[in-house]
Amino acid sequence: MTSKQEQFSGTQAVREQHRFDEGRLADWMQANVEGYKGPLTVEQFKGGQSNPTYKLVTPAKNYVMRRKPPGQLLKSAHAVDREYKVISALYAQGFPVARAYGLCTDEDVIGTWFYVMDCVDGRVVWDTSFPGESPASRTAHFDAMNKTIADLHNFDPEAIGLGDFGKPGNYFARQIGRWAGQYKDDEQAGHFEEMDRLCEWLPANIPPGDETSVVHGDYRADNMIFHPTEPKVLAVLDWELSTLGHPLADFTYHLMMYRMPPEETAGLAGRDLAAHGIPSEAEYVEAYCRRTGRSSIPNLDFYVAFNMFRLAAIIHGIKGRYIRGTASNAHAAAMSERLVPLAKLAWAQAEKAIR
Repeated sequence: MTSKQEQFSGTQAVREQHRFDEGRLADWMQANVEGYKGPLTVEQFKGGQSNPTYKLVTPAKNYVMRRKPPGQLLKSAHAVDREYKVISALYAQGFPVARAYGLCTDEDVIGTWFYVMDCVDGRVVWDTSFPGESPASRTAHFDAMNKTIADLHNFDPEAIGLGDFGKPGNYFARQIGRWAGQYKDDEQAGHFEEMDRLCEWLPANIPPGDETSVVHGDYRADNMIFHPTEPKVLAVLDWELSTLGHPLADFTYHLMMYRMPPEETAGLAGRDLAAHGIPSEAEYVEAYCRRTGRSSIPNLDFYVAFNMFRLAAIIHGIKGRYIRGTASNAHAAAMSERLVPLAKLAWAQAEKAIR
């Protein structure tokens, strides 16, 4: 088991700072969750999610609760109501997400807003190379991931009730401005040549054309639950970064797995893909294009450079919080070590685009 698996897998007793009146929750579920029958036992999932996540165990079935953490919060942070809205809309369309039962905005119940959804049983795959699977099974798992993100991007946000889920248009300009600004403002975390170059190059080279779809924001293998025995996505998890955005930004974030080294989030760079039954990057792009009605993805290297820059900027922020002693993640120090290698890799993608 990897350290990442140890950090995020399984449940534990509810942490002291995240405890609440479980009787009040049971009463709310009795009144609001179809088919609920107690008694109720509450466990907390391990991991560093920004929204505390709980497993709600009953004799008949299990549920999952996501809540805002207690304490003073930024107005726009920990928006469990947005998560509830997007998964409810997508579930109604037959997209693989957990069924949501209800959203509670009455803070008198457990102290913060929360929602309850099904607990989907299956497999979480932590290594993108799908170890232990046959070549044919790996091919099928990659096809399932590809189809799922294509299906997400093919929805008309207006038609499924998500037309107001974010700001349409100018997604890259807004995102680059946001992350470049945060990077430049945090001098304690240091400034780096490759990041400085990207701050200048990216906004000057945004490809023409604009599109808007529902985007997940963190679509990768370990944010999905697969069928216990079949290459099928049962549920896509962790919608806290979802919004309206450019579908190619979302897809190429997922595509970064092909250009990341194995030690960097179990990337696929340098692996013998054909021998393992894993489609090449070009084959994976072609399948997505076929499913979304595209002939190709021009400027692919720009999109990958953007996503690596965005990820590096997020890590830069974590490093700054670690230096200031406010990082909440116990692995912040180790994560900070990834910043410079990732920034160099991001600039390498930009250089490919320049050539």
